[in-house]
Amino acid sequence: MSDLRLLSYNIHGLRDDTDKLTAVIAELKPDVVCVQEAPRFLRWRSKRAAIARESGLVVATTDRPAGLMLMTSLRVKVLGTYFTLLPKSPRLHQRAVCSADLVIDGATWRIASVHLSLSADERREHLAPLWNALPPDIGTPVVVAGDVNETPDGPVWQELSTRLTDAWAAAGSGPGNTYSAKQPHKRIDGVFVSRDVEVRSCRAVDDVPGLAEASDHLPVLAELHAPSR
Repeated sequence: MSDLRLLSYNIHGLRDDTDKLTAVIAELKPDVVCVQEAPRFLRWRSKRAAIARESGLVVATTDRPAGLMLMTSLRVKVLGTYFTLLPKSPRLHQRAVCSADLVIDGATWRIASVHLSLSADERREHLAPLWNALPPDIGTPVVVAGDVNETPDGPVWQELSTRLTDAWAAAGSGPGNTYSAKQPHKRIDGVFVSRDVEVRSCRAVDDVPGLAEASDHLPVLAELHAPSR
Protein backbone atom coordinates (compact mmCIF):
# COMPACT_ATOMS: atom_id res chain seq x y z
CA MET A 1 0.00 0.00 0.00
CA SER A 2 1.18 3.52 -0.76
CA ASP A 3 -0.18 6.64 0.91
CA LEU A 4 0.58 10.05 -0.55
CA ARG A 5 0.00 13.48 0.95
CA LEU A 6 0.04 15.82 -2.04
CA LEU A 7 -0.13 19.61 -2.17
CA SER A 8 -0.76 21.69 -5.28
CA TYR A 9 0.18 25.36 -4.92
CA ASN A 10 0.42 28.36 -7.22
CA ILE A 11 3.02 30.43 -5.36
CA HIS A 12 2.56 33.63 -7.41
CA GLY A 13 6.20 33.91 -8.46
CA LEU A 14 7.25 34.72 -4.87
CA ARG A 15 5.63 38.15 -5.18
CA ASP A 16 4.11 37.85 -1.70
CA ASP A 17 5.46 36.98 1.76
CA THR A 18 7.94 34.15 1.20
CA ASP A 19 8.35 33.42 4.90
CA LYS A 20 4.61 32.90 5.25
CA LEU A 21 4.57 30.80 2.07
CA THR A 22 7.19 28.36 3.32
CA ALA A 23 5.57 28.29 6.77
CA VAL A 24 2.25 27.27 5.16
CA ILE A 25 3.90 24.45 3.22
CA ALA A 26 5.86 23.23 6.24
CA GLU A 27 2.72 23.25 8.41
CA LEU A 28 0.90 20.97 5.94
CA LYS A 29 3.73 18.38 5.86
CA PRO A 30 3.27 17.18 2.27
CA ASP A 31 5.13 14.30 0.67
CA VAL A 32 4.98 16.01 -2.72
CA VAL A 33 4.25 19.60 -3.77
CA CYS A 34 3.19 20.40 -7.33
CA VAL A 35 4.25 24.04 -7.73
CA GLN A 36 3.05 26.57 -10.27
CA GLU A 37 4.62 30.00 -10.81
CA ALA A 38 7.96 28.94 -9.37
CA PRO A 39 10.84 31.42 -9.88
CA ARG A 40 12.14 31.31 -13.47
CA PHE A 41 14.33 34.37 -13.91
CA LEU A 42 17.31 35.77 -11.96
CA ARG A 43 18.81 33.18 -9.55
CA TRP A 44 15.87 30.88 -10.14
CA ARG A 45 17.73 27.75 -9.02
CA SER A 46 18.80 29.22 -5.67
CA LYS A 47 15.34 30.70 -5.09
CA ARG A 48 13.68 27.33 -5.68
CA ALA A 49 16.20 25.59 -3.45
CA ALA A 50 15.50 28.11 -0.68
CA ILE A 51 11.74 27.56 -0.92
CA ALA A 52 12.24 23.82 -0.58
CA ARG A 53 14.76 24.10 2.25
CA GLU A 54 12.62 26.47 4.31
CA SER A 55 9.61 24.19 3.73
CA GLY A 56 11.50 21.10 4.92
CA LEU A 57 11.61 19.62 1.41
CA VAL A 58 13.94 19.15 -1.56
CA VAL A 59 13.60 20.17 -5.21
CA ALA A 60 12.91 17.14 -7.41
CA THR A 61 12.89 18.72 -10.89
CA THR A 62 15.28 21.05 -12.72
CA ASP A 63 13.43 22.71 -15.61
CA ARG A 64 13.08 26.51 -15.74
CA PRO A 65 10.46 27.25 -18.46
CA ALA A 66 6.80 27.66 -17.53
CA GLY A 67 7.52 28.06 -13.80
CA LEU A 68 6.71 24.48 -12.81
CA MET A 69 8.42 22.46 -10.10
CA LEU A 70 7.99 19.39 -7.95
CA MET A 71 9.25 19.31 -4.37
CA THR A 72 9.37 16.17 -2.22
CA SER A 73 10.00 15.07 1.32
CA LEU A 74 12.96 12.83 2.10
CA ARG A 75 10.71 9.76 2.28
CA VAL A 76 10.19 10.03 -1.50
CA LYS A 77 12.67 8.54 -3.99
CA VAL A 78 12.91 10.17 -7.44
CA LEU A 79 13.29 7.59 -10.22
CA GLY A 80 13.12 9.97 -13.18
CA THR A 81 11.88 13.38 -14.26
CA TYR A 82 10.16 14.50 -17.46
CA PHE A 83 9.43 17.88 -19.01
CA THR A 84 7.26 18.59 -22.05
CA LEU A 85 6.83 22.05 -23.54
CA LEU A 86 3.32 22.63 -24.85
CA PRO A 87 2.75 24.48 -28.15
CA LYS A 88 3.02 28.23 -27.59
CA SER A 89 0.63 30.74 -29.14
CA PRO A 90 1.93 34.23 -30.00
CA ARG A 91 1.89 36.73 -27.13
CA LEU A 92 0.96 34.07 -24.58
CA HIS A 93 3.12 32.53 -21.85
CA GLN A 94 4.95 29.27 -22.42
CA ARG A 95 3.12 26.32 -20.85
CA ALA A 96 4.45 22.86 -20.05
CA VAL A 97 3.96 19.57 -18.21
CA CYS A 98 6.50 18.89 -15.45
CA SER A 99 6.38 15.35 -14.06
CA ALA A 100 8.36 12.72 -12.22
CA ASP A 101 8.25 9.05 -11.35
CA LEU A 102 8.35 8.93 -7.55
CA VAL A 103 8.58 5.92 -5.24
CA ILE A 104 6.52 6.19 -2.05
CA ASP A 105 6.13 3.23 0.31
CA GLY A 106 7.53 0.97 -2.39
CA ALA A 107 5.03 2.00 -5.08
CA THR A 108 5.83 4.12 -8.13
CA TRP A 109 3.63 7.13 -8.94
CA ARG A 110 3.75 9.45 -11.96
CA ILE A 111 3.00 12.95 -10.68
CA ALA A 112 2.65 15.99 -12.91
CA SER A 113 2.36 19.71 -12.24
CA VAL A 114 0.56 21.88 -14.79
CA HIS A 115 -0.44 25.52 -15.16
CA LEU A 116 -2.84 25.85 -18.06
CA SER A 117 -3.32 28.89 -20.24
CA LEU A 118 -5.42 31.98 -19.58
CA SER A 119 -6.70 31.50 -23.14
CA ALA A 120 -9.65 29.11 -23.43
CA ASP A 121 -8.65 28.17 -26.98
CA GLU A 122 -5.07 27.39 -26.00
CA ARG A 123 -6.22 25.36 -22.98
CA ARG A 124 -8.24 23.14 -25.32
CA GLU A 125 -5.31 22.84 -27.76
CA HIS A 126 -3.05 21.71 -24.92
CA LEU A 127 -5.19 18.76 -23.87
CA ALA A 128 -3.84 16.33 -26.48
CA PRO A 129 -0.15 17.04 -25.80
CA LEU A 130 -0.85 16.94 -22.07
CA TRP A 131 -2.23 13.41 -22.36
CA ASN A 132 0.71 12.44 -24.58
CA ALA A 133 3.11 13.63 -21.85
CA LEU A 134 1.65 11.13 -19.36
CA PRO A 135 2.55 7.43 -19.28
CA PRO A 136 0.43 4.87 -21.10
CA ASP A 137 -2.00 2.87 -19.00
CA ILE A 138 0.47 0.38 -17.53
CA GLY A 139 -0.84 0.32 -13.99
CA THR A 140 1.15 3.23 -12.55
CA PRO A 141 -0.94 5.57 -10.35
CA VAL A 142 -1.09 9.00 -12.01
CA VAL A 143 -1.71 12.42 -10.48
CA VAL A 144 -2.10 15.65 -12.46
CA ALA A 145 -2.31 18.71 -10.25
CA GLY A 146 -2.22 22.43 -10.79
CA ASP A 147 -3.81 25.68 -11.82
CA VAL A 148 -6.35 24.92 -14.55
CA ASN A 149 -7.35 28.59 -15.00
CA GLU A 150 -10.88 27.34 -15.48
CA THR A 151 -13.76 26.35 -13.21
CA PRO A 152 -15.20 22.81 -13.11
CA ASP A 153 -17.98 23.66 -15.58
CA GLY A 154 -15.42 24.46 -18.30
CA PRO A 155 -14.65 22.04 -21.17
CA VAL A 156 -11.01 21.42 -20.24
CA TRP A 157 -11.81 20.72 -16.59
CA GLN A 158 -14.62 18.44 -17.78
CA GLU A 159 -12.23 16.41 -19.93
CA LEU A 160 -9.66 16.19 -17.14
CA SER A 161 -12.33 14.89 -14.77
CA THR A 162 -13.66 12.46 -17.40
CA ARG A 163 -10.33 10.78 -18.08
CA LEU A 164 -9.21 11.13 -14.46
CA THR A 165 -10.99 11.62 -11.14
CA ASP A 166 -11.40 15.12 -9.74
CA ALA A 167 -10.17 14.52 -6.19
CA TRP A 168 -12.30 17.24 -4.62
CA ALA A 169 -15.44 15.99 -6.37
CA ALA A 170 -14.66 12.47 -5.11
CA ALA A 171 -13.93 13.23 -1.46
CA GLY A 172 -13.80 16.96 -0.98
CA SER A 173 -14.55 18.92 2.17
CA GLY A 174 -15.27 22.61 2.55
CA PRO A 175 -16.19 24.94 -0.31
CA GLY A 176 -13.13 24.02 -2.38
CA ASN A 177 -12.56 27.54 -3.72
CA THR A 178 -8.90 28.40 -4.36
CA TYR A 179 -8.93 31.90 -5.85
CA SER A 180 -8.34 34.45 -4.59
CA ALA A 181 -6.60 33.70 -1.31
CA LYS A 182 -8.05 36.85 0.22
CA GLN A 183 -11.60 36.26 -1.06
CA PRO A 184 -11.94 32.67 -2.29
CA HIS A 185 -14.85 32.57 -4.71
CA LYS A 186 -13.94 30.11 -7.47
CA ARG A 187 -12.27 26.72 -7.82
CA ILE A 188 -9.60 26.90 -10.52
CA ASP A 189 -6.90 24.69 -8.94
CA GLY A 190 -7.39 20.95 -8.89
CA VAL A 191 -5.95 17.51 -8.26
CA PHE A 192 -6.87 14.76 -10.73
CA VAL A 193 -6.00 11.10 -10.21
CA SER A 194 -6.18 7.88 -12.19
CA ARG A 195 -9.01 5.48 -11.43
CA ASP A 196 -6.81 3.12 -9.41
CA VAL A 197 -6.13 5.84 -6.81
CA GLU A 198 -8.38 6.15 -3.77
CA VAL A 199 -9.00 9.75 -2.73
CA ARG A 200 -9.26 9.78 1.06
CA SER A 201 -9.63 13.54 1.38
CA CYS A 202 -9.19 16.73 -0.61
CA ARG A 203 -9.63 20.37 0.36
CA ALA A 204 -8.63 23.90 -0.44
CA VAL A 205 -6.56 24.81 2.59
CA ASP A 206 -8.16 27.78 4.34
CA ASP A 207 -7.25 27.27 7.99
CA VAL A 208 -3.49 27.86 8.18
CA PRO A 209 -2.16 31.24 9.38
CA GLY A 210 -0.65 33.47 6.71
CA LEU A 211 -2.45 32.11 3.65
CA ALA A 212 -3.70 35.49 2.44
CA GLU A 213 -0.15 36.89 2.62
CA ALA A 214 1.62 33.84 1.17
CA SER A 215 0.15 33.81 -2.36
CA ASP A 216 -2.86 34.91 -4.39
CA HIS A 217 -4.09 31.27 -4.52
CA LEU A 218 -5.00 28.84 -1.75
CA PRO A 219 -3.24 25.49 -1.95
CA VAL A 220 -5.08 22.21 -2.50
CA LEU A 221 -4.22 19.30 -0.19
CA ALA A 222 -5.15 15.73 -1.13
CA GLU A 223 -4.58 12.50 0.76
CA LEU A 224 -4.32 9.66 -1.73
CA HIS A 225 -3.94 5.90 -1.51
CA ALA A 226 -2.81 3.34 -4.06
CA PRO A 227 -3.24 -0.41 -3.39
CA SER A 228 -0.43 -2.92 -3.46
CA ARG A 229 0.27 -4.59 -6.82
